[in-house]
Amino acid sequence: MAIINHARARLERGEVALGIGLRQARTSDIAAIAEACGFDWLFIDLEHNSMSIDTAAQISAAALGRGITPLVRVPDHQAFQSSRVLDAGAMGIVAPHVETAAQARAIVRNCKYPPLGTRSLAGAAPQLDFGAVPIPEAIRTMNESMLVTIMLETSAGIENAEEIAAVEGVDVLLIGTNDLCADMGLPGQFGHDKVVTAYERTIAAAKKYGKHPGMGGVYDDELMRRYIQMGARFILSGSDLAFLMAGARSRTGFLRSINLR
Repeated sequence: MAIINHARARLERGEVALGIGLRQARTSDIAAIAEACGFDWLFIDLEHNSMSIDTAAQISAAALGRGITPLVRVPDHQAFQSSRVLDAGAMGIVAPHVETAAQARAIVRNCKYPPLGTRSLAGAAPQLDFGAVPIPEAIRTMNESMLVTIMLETSAGIENAEEIAAVEGVDVLLIGTNDLCADMGLPGQFGHDKVVTAYERTIAAAKKYGKHPGMGGVYDDELMRRYIQMGARFILSGSDLAFLMAGARSRTGFLRSINLR
């Protein structure tokens, strides 16, 4: 029996799919915690932390049983970076720093089984609950259920958004706003007109080809509302570290404010 990709299902219904970035968490119970907090997917970040593939695999396996979709941001575009985490239970990958349609096509090939790609068959799959599924059915189900997310993090990537969106097998165009601003010479200016234009262009490209536009790196409430109302649906809501620090600062601030009389 195939495990439902709940993030994909939300997107296909036109809803917002909310993700939490994992940079500090190292235990599988983060999947249950994220689900209890109302998130739809995990952004297991192998680009910007020291987490091992084994840890990512354990978290992915735990997430499959909690109705929350495990997605892994791989550190590079090499085939083995994607295939190993997908074989271990991830229901999709997030590919960083994509600037061309050729790169996007290569990423799809790495993630999809034939005829859409060149990924090797690894046998019983955790995404199929390790069931004895006929190979043709397993290939079709796995190809259809995964999410291939392409990150646009440079001006060149935004310039080529329409060509990237047109690539068969690409599901999400996720703007990495922090890196995009830095590339534009506008570090930290997440509401700058050029950034707004980048969102407009990417959202239009995604809609034209039936793909899902996403937002990452924007955590100001009003800007998040603005880009979501413009059409962003795949939302990286924040990271475990940011949420931990915000909660901890709030608590220490309150406790320090108590009058000791």
